Amino acid sequence: MVANRQKPILDDAIDRIDNPALRRLIESEVEKLRGSRTFGLLFDRHMPEAARLSNHPVRKGVTVALRDESSTDTWTVERFTSTVRAVAVLDDGSERPVSDLVVVRAFGDPVYPGLRSVERIERTPGQPWHTVINGENYHVLQALKSAHLGKIDLIYIDPPYNTGSDSWIYNDRYVDANDRTRSSKWLSFMERRLLIARDLLKPTGVIIVAIGDDEQHRLRMLLDQVFHPQNFISNIVWQGGRKNDSRYVSNGADYMLVYAKNEEALTQAEIEWREKKPGVDEALDKAAEIWAATNGDHAEATKRWRAWIKDFKKTGVASDAVTRFVSLDADGRPIRTDGNLTSPNPRPNLQYDLLHPRTRKPVPMPPNGWRYSRETMSDLVERGLIHFGPTETSGVGGISRLEEMNSQVPESVFVRDRNASSARLTEILGAKRFPNPKDPDVLMRWIALAAPDDAVILDFFGGSGTTTEAVLRLNAEDGGTRRSILVTNNEVGAKQAKALRKAGHHPGDPDWNAWGVFEYVTRPRISTVVTGKRPDGSVYSDGMSANVEFFDLHYLDPGTVRRGREFAAIAPLLWLEAGATDERIGEPTESGWALTGRYGVLFDTDATVRFAEAVTKAVLDGTDIRVCFVVTDSDTAYERALSRLPQGVPVKRLYEDYLTNFEINTQGGA
Repeated sequence: MVANRQKPILDDAIDRIDNPALRRLIESEVEKLRGSRTFGLLFDRHMPEAARLSNHPVRKGVTVALRDESSTDTWTVERFTSTVRAVAVLDDGSERPVSDLVVVRAFGDPVYPGLRSVERIERTPGQPWHTVINGENYHVLQALKSAHLGKIDLIYIDPPYNTGSDSWIYNDRYVDANDRTRSSKWLSFMERRLLIARDLLKPTGVIIVAIGDDEQHRLRMLLDQVFHPQNFISNIVWQGGRKNDSRYVSNGADYMLVYAKNEEALTQAEIEWREKKPGVDEALDKAAEIWAATNGDHAEATKRWRAWIKDFKKTGVASDAVTRFVSLDADGRPIRTDGNLTSPNPRPNLQYDLLHPRTRKPVPMPPNGWRYSRETMSDLVERGLIHFGPTETSGVGGISRLEEMNSQVPESVFVRDRNASSARLTEILGAKRFPNPKDPDVLMRWIALAAPDDAVILDFFGGSGTTTEAVLRLNAEDGGTRRSILVTNNEVGAKQAKALRKAGHHPGDPDWNAWGVFEYVTRPRISTVVTGKRPDGSVYSDGMSANVEFFDLHYLDPGTVRRGREFAAIAPLLWLEAGATDERIGEPTESGWALTGRYGVLFDTDATVRFAEAVTKAVLDGTDIRVCFVVTDSDTAYERALSRLPQGVPVKRLYEDYLTNFEINTQGGA
């Protein structure tokens, strides 16, 4: 081929690539590089990322490695020695038992995920289900993009802090502090996941990302690029402890970077974040107690109240926003009587006589006049919201009641000792199984602030399961119907992994999996919180009114999917897409169709008429049918079903829509 001298060298080289898919991929990456900013966060987005998928089927064309990790080499499976597929022939001509091999998938390779239930706890029939998924989070995010595109209210994640310790695995290896590409690997790893996370959020959705000092500055720039600077909400500082062995400064702070998907959408929806002032409930309860104890004697009640509020202030539980309410009204309710009634600017219509209610003489008027018009001021006096002294010379002020001034804007810095969260997790599990878990009380606070009480909340760096516990407890406290989706993996800690390898165990082995974070920490923790029973059978609590299901991510063969043999593994994804609030359609039915209170599946297009009639009746009866799935490889049959189903109900085709999603959805981002 003769080079085209009119084109840039890169474009000319790309034109020579015969493989069209590869050519399009490289063209896309080059365009991204051309569009990158001269200033800002620069890193190598092309850092290779791959994962060993122990439950991925070994089939022709996949990349494999040795399961026992005795070699870092990889091969491509050329064929099998028989139809049993017990022995694979590799691209170097060697033959290996399939049981000795594990599939390795690089970032960008299409995968076909399914979910297999490993535990199901139902304590409140009819209520939403919380889901916990064990698997590679990038692949789970791809699965969720099919089911939850634009449906997530809040994402909270606590990703690896990239400190250089044995806390983060990249390409199946712990990333060392001396790795020169450590930050590029981390940023590339994060960007791929954040791009999909952005797509999952509702227009009013919010993401909160926890991080430490090592990568906080780079993460802020990355989030600016993914979510855009105008959607930045706050950089929250959590001062969690003191390090007295530090040479210079006790750097005990963690951070939570908060971004909206679209801050304008939050503003248009008139969303404001407010929380109850600390100490309000205690103060209101005490005031009522004092009023009852004094039989409504205002003087005596006020005396006792002021003594109590003085002592309460010393405890540090409440701020001045509460302890300045030192007076009681005629009904014993805490009030302030010093509200500013002065006009900020002199205006003739605000200069008038305000008469004392008893002496009927004017009280002193501020130099600029009153804050309110004569009519408004008269109304406030009538409603008892203006405080007058004993005489007209004693001054006047606005009255505010504590019960009506009980909320405040959250501050961006807070102090809370982190040690309490470790002790709590140890109490739940009956032993110390996980280092440095996040504090569920902290997460409860920010979830309540940032999301509605019926929110869908996603954490795809789920770790020990703190986010799910926080959502469960928050629902129990305020009666909310929030639903959590937690994604974690089954990685083994560095120390335990070393011991297991020494004993001859490897990733994917039962003995290895038993020590993974999902099996050893996350699953038993959430199960204990919901059921009230620890893994050893001892009692932790009375349990909670909640439903939770645990899944393993599995990888499906697209050929068997097309032939309809993998519906059981795809069924949970359909259920999640419909909201995970009703029964699940788990297998094909004899009637050829199935319908729940949230979704339906047409398995046999010969039953199209009956299925369409049932869906139509349900919709007319007010049932919230959110989606219908039609299983067919016939365009004509699909179009016929589509024409008969009621308008307004989304319809998806199985298995074409499923396969297409994971064939093209390999990089995330719109």
